Amino acid sequence: MDKVKVAVVGLGFGAEFIPIYQRHPDAELWAICQRDEDNLNKIGDQFGVERRFTSYEALLEESELDAVHINTPIAVHGAMSIAALNAGKHTACTVPMATTTEECLEIVAARERSGKVYMMMETAIFTREYLYAKELVDTGKLGKIQFLRGSHQQNMGLPGWPSYWYGFPPMHYATHAVSPLLALAGGAAESVVCFGSGRIKEEYIKHYNAPFAVESTLVKLRDSDLACEVTRSLFDTIRQYRESFDVYGTKLSFEWEQLIGDGPVIYSGYEDAERVEVPDYGHRLPSEISAFTQAGVYDEEHEHTSFIQGGGHGGSHPHLVHEFVRSVVEGREAIGDARQAANWTMTGICAHESAMRGGERITIPTA
Repeated sequence: MDKVKVAVVGLGFGAEFIPIYQRHPDAELWAICQRDEDNLNKIGDQFGVERRFTSYEALLEESELDAVHINTPIAVHGAMSIAALNAGKHTACTVPMATTTEECLEIVAARERSGKVYMMMETAIFTREYLYAKELVDTGKLGKIQFLRGSHQQNMGLPGWPSYWYGFPPMHYATHAVSPLLALAGGAAESVVCFGSGRIKEEYIKHYNAPFAVESTLVKLRDSDLACEVTRSLFDTIRQYRESFDVYGTKLSFEWEQLIGDGPVIYSGYEDAERVEVPDYGHRLPSEISAFTQAGVYDEEHEHTSFIQGGGHGGSHPHLVHEFVRSVVEGREAIGDARQAANWTMTGICAHESAMRGGERITIPTA
């Protein structure tokens, strides 16, 4: 194909990807889709997108469309991904893949039946920090990995979030903390043992029957001597926002910054430690989209829009778009493909189940 025709579905967070697709040399931003017609037209006018759909079902019927990028509320990720694959569309979806193991496995099956690309758009494995740590691993500088730790701590108790968030089980949205660990280790999770700690407000608990303020799990990797630790919190636990990973090796270790702006730390030898400035990796991208790893990019094409937001999630957004588009063009599995995404997502789903069962070991289904 000359260019991959992509529709962005969901225009809150999803709108940030529109200008990246518009500028990618191998993509065409073919359409946008949202139920709210007023916002659909607002975004369409802002970015000069002519094809606009309020019906996802109608969008999927368009034979000219190659791919969809789904950025909708979590509860519908699974069903919308399955529908897209069954309609013969390459499918990218923001995290998490789904909220049940059954849906995760059905997405894998739908991907196999369709032969189309599926990619979970996991920001955490395309951040500057991750790409830096992966270089340490791939070049052998870190040595043999001995242990990994991830945490995603967020306090969402203030009003203003969509209602479905309140009381959401922490581990049902754990992929930002899980995926870097499994990706760096080059493995898949086999089983989990998780404990819940603390208790959130009763008014939150009733929504999902999920009482814990914090869920913390040990993850055993399949066919490996490695285990990982993952901690997740969403409500009633005070902490500056933290979406992090640490990796400990026989030669070097990398730890995420403690406070935003401090910089991560590299440990070497026995007592040596230094803060490091993680480089940007925009040079790995086509020149047309490389600047989107930065904080702001001037949009020369649409003069009425002063700045396009860039640099989101550690500069990951253009890397995600590039990986999805190139995997379609090259006819290969994407990083974060259906089987990987299912394992990363089901690690959290099974961890929550373990916590609700008082720390019972749960084996993760094989996708």
